[in-house]
Amino acid sequence: MAESWSFLDTFEPNFRPLVVIEFAKGTKEETIDWFTKRIVDKKANGGAQLLVKPLVTENGNENIYLVGASHLRLLLGAETVGLVKECNDNSMRTFTYSSRKTFKDFADDNHNFLTMAEGQYIIKHELENLRAKDEKMIPGYPQAKLYPGKSIVRRLLTSGVLVQIFPLHDREELKKLRHSWYGRVKVGYQPLDEIRCYFGETVALYFGFLEYFTFALIPMAVIGIPYYVFAWEDYDKYVMFATFNLLWSTVILEVWKRICSIMTYRWGTLLMKRQFEEPRPGFHGVLGINPVTGREEPVYSSIKRQIRIYLVSLPFVCLCLYFSLYVMMIYFDLEQWALDYHEENESNFSSLMLFVPSIIYAVVIEIMNRIYRYAAEFLTSWENHRLESSYQNHLVLKVLVFNFLNCFASLFYIAFVLFDMKLLRQSLATLLITSQILNQFAESLLPYWLQKRHKKRMKKRMCSLKTDADLSLVEQINLEKEMGTYFGTFDDYLELFLQFGYVSLFSCVYPLAAVFAVLNNITEIYSDALKMCRVYKRPFAEPTANIGVWQLAFETMSVIAVVTNCILIGMSPQVNALFPDSKMDLILTVALVEHLLLAIKFIMAFVIPDKPRDIQIKLAKLEFESLEALKQQVRATDMYNSEK
Repeated sequence: MAESWSFLDTFEPNFRPLVVIEFAKGTKEETIDWFTKRIVDKKANGGAQLLVKPLVTENGNENIYLVGASHLRLLLGAETVGLVKECNDNSMRTFTYSSRKTFKDFADDNHNFLTMAEGQYIIKHELENLRAKDEKMIPGYPQAKLYPGKSIVRRLLTSGVLVQIFPLHDREELKKLRHSWYGRVKVGYQPLDEIRCYFGETVALYFGFLEYFTFALIPMAVIGIPYYVFAWEDYDKYVMFATFNLLWSTVILEVWKRICSIMTYRWGTLLMKRQFEEPRPGFHGVLGINPVTGREEPVYSSIKRQIRIYLVSLPFVCLCLYFSLYVMMIYFDLEQWALDYHEENESNFSSLMLFVPSIIYAVVIEIMNRIYRYAAEFLTSWENHRLESSYQNHLVLKVLVFNFLNCFASLFYIAFVLFDMKLLRQSLATLLITSQILNQFAESLLPYWLQKRHKKRMKKRMCSLKTDADLSLVEQINLEKEMGTYFGTFDDYLELFLQFGYVSLFSCVYPLAAVFAVLNNITEIYSDALKMCRVYKRPFAEPTANIGVWQLAFETMSVIAVVTNCILIGMSPQVNALFPDSKMDLILTVALVEHLLLAIKFIMAFVIPDKPRDIQIKLAKLEFESLEALKQQVRATDMYNSEK
C-alpha cells in the first residue's frame, strides 16, 4: 500500500494534497487497492497517473485518501484541458508544454504557475475520466456492475462505496480572501480576480453578475420611489417609466456581455476551446470511438435519448404545470374567502387576513419549486446527455418553464383575466417580499447558524486533540468533510432570474420592486460570500466564458416584459379614454407601440457589440496567427514530402 500519513506528519516536500477522497467506513481493502491503483496507473493503461496517499488517523482508520500530482503531470494536464495563460508578450494563449517557456511567470521550479484551483480542476478532470474497460464489477462488490465506458467514480458514488470527493481549502489564502471580500462592511467592488483564483471562473462570474445587476437596479429604484409616492394612479406618467424600464433591461444585458468578455479574456476562459468537450461523468453507453477526436468514449443512441425526452420528460413537465395551475386556482379561492371575510367583519384583523392567502401561496410556490427541481435533475440525468453543457441546457429549460409558470401565472391571471390592478399590486408585492424573506432565511440566517455551530464543533475538537491547529492537516480534513456541499450557481441565477421577472414584467404596476431587489441583493452578496468561505466545502473550479443559457433566459424575460407592460398600459382607464369609439384602434395602437419597442430593443442589441473593440482585435490577431502557423506547418510538410 502507498506510504501513509501519520497522525501528526503533515509535511511532505514532494507531495501537495489537493483533493480528498472519502470511502465509506468498512470499505473492502481490495476495492480501495483497485481504485487507488487505477488512479496512479499510467494513462496508457487507463489510469490517471496521479499521486495518492492514505490519511491515517490516531484510531487507525484508512477511509480517507489524499490525491495530488507532480508538477510535470499538472502541466501536461493543463494542456489536456486547454487552460489559457498569459504569455510574456501580454497576449493570452492556450497552454502547451512544448511552448511553456513563452508563458509569463513560468519557471521549472515555480510550482505556483498554476493556481491551486486549476490544479484541483485538472485532478477532477482526470478522476472523472477514469472509465471501466474490462471490469465487469467493482472488486469486492459483485452487485455493483460495471461495463465498458462506465465512469468508475460515478459508479463508486452511486453504489455507496465512495462517499465524496472534494478539493481542499488553502487556509491562508482563504483567510486573506475573507478579509478583502466580506471581512468588513464597505461600499465598493468585490475582489473578483481573487475570487476567480480561489473558486474558479464560474463562481467569480456569478458574483460579478450579482454585483453588476445590483448596481444596474439602482437607477430603476431611484426613479421608482417618486413614481410610487406621487403618481400611484397616473398611468400617463407610467408610460414613461415603463418605456425607460424596457430600454433599461436591454441596455444592461448588452453591457453585461461586454463586461463579461473583458473579465473572461483576462482570465483566459474566453479563448478556451469547447467544441471537443469531454463526456460528462454521468454519461454512460457502450465504449466506442469518437469519430472527431479518435478517442475511446461511451456511445449512446440519440434516438433513445429523444424517446426519453419526448415520451417521458415532456409529459411529466406538462403534468407538473397542470398541477401548478390547479394550486393557483386554490389560491384564488382563498383570496375570495379572505375578501368575503373582510367585507363581513371590517376590522383590523380582517384587513390583515387579506394578505394571508398571498403569503401562504408564496410559501407553497417555494416548496413546489424545490420539489420540482429534484424531479427535473433526476429526469435530465436519466436522459443521459453526453455533454455537461447539453445537460445544463435541458435542466435549465425544465426548471425555468415550471418556475416561470409557478411564480408568475397568478399575476398574469389577475392582470389579464380578472383585470384587478389593486389585487395585482398587492399580490406582486407580497410574492416578491415573501420570497426574498424566505431566501434570506435560507441563505443568511441559516448559514450564520451553521457557521456558529461549525465554530463550536471546531473548538471542541481542538480541545480534544493535543496538537497545533495550524499544523494539523488531519483536523482540517475532518472538519471540511462535514461541511455542506455547494451544488453550483444554478439556484443563485434562478433567484436573480425570478427577481428580474418581478421587477420588469409588471414595472408599471409596482415601481418599488426594484427598491426591494436592491436591498435584497446587497445582503445577498455578503450572505453568499459567507456561505462560500465558511459554510460549504470548497467547490471545484469550472472554467466558463459567460453565464451560459442564463443570458438567453434574461433576454427572453425582457422581451416578455415588453408585451406585458404594453398590454397593462393599454388596459388603463386613461389610455382607454383616448379611444372611446373603437377598441380595435386601441388594440392596434398598443400592438404598434409594442412592436416599436421590440424593434428598438433588437436594434440596440445589434448596435451594442458583445465584445469591446480591443478584445475583438486581440481575438482576430490570435486567429490570424493560428492560421499562419498552420500554413507554415503545411508548407514544411509539403517541402519534406517533395524532398523525399
